[in-house]
Amino acid sequence: MDLSRAEWRKASYSSNGGASCVEVARNLPGVVAVRDSKDPAGPVLVFPAAEWETFTAGVTAGELNLS
Repeated sequence: MDLSRAEWRKASYSSNGGASCVEVARNLPGVVAVRDSKDPAGPVLVFPAAEWETFTAGVTAGELNLS
């Protein structure tokens, strides 16, 4: 997949210099790309946009108990 036009945005919950830094590119046709901001040349996860929306809605609604 060509990610050369990806517009990466750092997640609002990522801290400056913290250990949990995530960047998301939502401007790609039909998909959302996710990467570790500390390793921009590293691996990228790509999700269908509809699945990403379902995931983020679940997080927002508190449906994912990660404790």
